Amino acid sequence: MSSSVPAVQPGRIRVLKQSADARPAGPVVYWMFRDQRLKDNWALIHAVHQANQWEVPVAIAFNLFNQFKGAKARQLGFMLRGLKKLHSDLQSTLDIPFYLFQASLSFRLGCPAESGMVSRVLGILVEAHFTSHHYVEVRQWKEEICKRVNESVSIQEVDAHNARFWCTSNYMIRQGAEVPELEWCEPGERAALEVLMGDKTGFLKARLKNYSTDRNNPLKPKGLSGLSPYLHFGQISAQRCALEARKVRKLNPQLVVTAILKAVDAFLEELIVRRELADNFCFYQPHYDSLQGAWEWARKTLMDHAADKREHLYTREQLEKAQTADPVSTHPIHLFLSALECFSVRNGLLWKDAWMYWAKKILEWTSGPEEALATAIYLNDKQYHIDGRDPNGYVGCMWSICGVHDQRTVGECKKRKAEALLNNKAKELRS
Repeated sequence: MSSSVPAVQPGRIRVLKQSADARPAGPVVYWMFRDQRLKDNWALIHAVHQANQWEVPVAIAFNLFNQFKGAKARQLGFMLRGLKKLHSDLQSTLDIPFYLFQASLSFRLGCPAESGMVSRVLGILVEAHFTSHHYVEVRQWKEEICKRVNESVSIQEVDAHNARFWCTSNYMIRQGAEVPELEWCEPGERAALEVLMGDKTGFLKARLKNYSTDRNNPLKPKGLSGLSPYLHFGQISAQRCALEARKVRKLNPQLVVTAILKAVDAFLEELIVRRELADNFCFYQPHYDSLQGAWEWARKTLMDHAADKREHLYTREQLEKAQTADPVSTHPIHLFLSALECFSVRNGLLWKDAWMYWAKKILEWTSGPEEALATAIYLNDKQYHIDGRDPNGYVGCMWSICGVHDQRTVGECKKRKAEALLNNKAKELRS
């Protein structure tokens, strides 16, 4: 038997159901969901450690949902191509079997467990800090699995953030073909590391210096890190990104007061602080996607002005198709926002400041705050953003429309600042 020293910090692990057997005989099953990678995957590390400790096999199960939360070909295709590469890497390195299921997850994991095939199930998906944006559904899955398995099965969750027949995914991708896959973004763990650390175009080696100034400039798409899709699908660890960014700063001590320091700080602010704020908001606030989740003062302000006359009213379809400008109009804001929405449709991303201002305009262009928030979430999740259906997206919409994470008097000031910025960018585009 291997050492009992834990391979993963104990604080990352929670026991949902304790086994009645002192030493189970079946395999350890790692239920993979969001952390779709081999490296820096604490859930996989813990699963292998548990299997070695009990001298039993280990396997990975991944359940494929049919258009989960409105995901289309763009999101599903990226994820499935990444999983296919993960399956290949597993076979060539760790020789761990990988099973891709397409059914109710509680059914697929429950039945083998009930038949005595599984003795210890590691429910990785259910960790709140990584699945908080669908916590109600996740909690139900956890409870269902705990009920269905027999007494010999132990279920644990780890904070980390069959592939027998890949053709089963083709139908799902065809079903979401109205939002096509992206060509600019190659999926998989190796591609993620190349985007982070590649010698030619990697973020930390080639593009970091100007990040703090260019990341919200629509005229400079290379100013973004490009890591969001990989973080969203768990193809790279946020911890790995942070550690490598800190190394860059340590390797350049003479540049601590220059752009490198500012860029690293700005990157870590987005990667850790803002990301964790979003995760925690969605976890602790059950109404993370509705007006009920806003501060009382924000709800009162929004409802007080819900009946205000709107200069323009657009349907969801018009907003989705960027039909927000009169064909003969030359208003720079209308033209620029339409161009941004078209860019988002084609490329699956949008700059944070631009997206937040776009969401504020949705509030002006719809009949009320409820419709505005629902429309903003729809556009962020269901349609085009490759990293939609994520705590960052929900909090971004709530921040833009409901003032979440704002001080009470800050919202209007931010709006004016954003409007001035976008006016300037629009003028640059027209010139």
